[in-house]
Amino acid sequence: MTHLDRPVQTAVLGFLLAAVIVYLLTPVVTRIAHRAGVVDTPSDDRRMHLLATPLLGGLAIFFGLVISTLVLVRPLDRATQGILVGGTIITLVGLIDDLFEIRPLLKFAGQLVAIGVAIAFDMRVTHMSLPFTGHIYWLPGWVSVIFTLVWVAAIINMVNFIDGLDGLAAGICAISALTFSVIALSMARSSMGIVAAILGGSTFAFLRFNFYPASIFMGDAGSMLLGFILGVISVQSVMKSTATVALALPLLVLGVPFVDLFMIVWRRWRKGVPFYTSGQDHMHHDLVLVVGFSQRKSVLLLYGWCLMLNGLAIAMRLNSVPAIAALAIGAVVATAYMAQLLSKYRSSSSRLDHERCDQRSADEPGAADPAEDDRSRDDDRA
Repeated sequence: MTHLDRPVQTAVLGFLLAAVIVYLLTPVVTRIAHRAGVVDTPSDDRRMHLLATPLLGGLAIFFGLVISTLVLVRPLDRATQGILVGGTIITLVGLIDDLFEIRPLLKFAGQLVAIGVAIAFDMRVTHMSLPFTGHIYWLPGWVSVIFTLVWVAAIINMVNFIDGLDGLAAGICAISALTFSVIALSMARSSMGIVAAILGGSTFAFLRFNFYPASIFMGDAGSMLLGFILGVISVQSVMKSTATVALALPLLVLGVPFVDLFMIVWRRWRKGVPFYTSGQDHMHHDLVLVVGFSQRKSVLLLYGWCLMLNGLAIAMRLNSVPAIAALAIGAVVATAYMAQLLSKYRSSSSRLDHERCDQRSADEPGAADPAEDDRSRDDDRA
């Protein structure tokens, strides 16, 4: 047995154990949520489901992750301990929000507490390796802490943002978790590779109940837990490396939610509204409401884009030139196709805005006829 065989076998076992636990627990959690009345009722336009759906799926993911990690990760190093403690805190914050809908700033404060716990367990970005340059910049202590807080908080919230269609967040996070597992194991970061594989098994099993039409949602307890685990794993494995692709890899692995987060911040900044407000301006909303795809097709399309980007990340880590070339072409084509689809948002929005303006003008008493105005201007020029 080689040095890598045992961690890889443990990671595979962790994937299977977590999948079995979540598969068995999710129906139980579903019944509990129904009896307790913890359901998401479609009460506004941004929700894409039609029926009241239970919200406690994140608890099944949490128990699958924690039980499998405690059983299989030996020794239980400080990084893994930080993941378990911080993950418990952020799951509780998300659960409180699912039950009582706490204010965004209070929820964000809870996220910072969980990330602070991870930092206290020595999980932080200590240096930056710029892609394609070979330069390594060591960060001062306070810069390291701030960068880690911002990085992990961004990943937590972008996973929360993409949790808008049945199976979307779970599928994207499952793909990303398995990619991080492969990368971490190749870097001999055994505990992080095993935890990432466990997370992948938990989310893949949850998809059995969460894919369209979903019988249960993960809620904020689940989405924030997934974002937190992916964030700290990226910090503790990929970004601990001095390789020149250390920064590029997590950006590729989490490329789909990163693009969605960027678009949300940009669109809402232009509208002059806070980026954390709710709305129908996510990528998945565009694909369903503007482009006209079904929920299932939209989710599968985003899965495919995510797979291309994650495959490229693995090829870059393994330094396989033929695979890098092929997957880079595929990733560029997929990204260009998505950009073409999402560009319909702007044209559609502009057209709707013009129609609304024209309608308001026509409805106003004494509103002038635009054609009449044009004729008057022609007469004046004559």
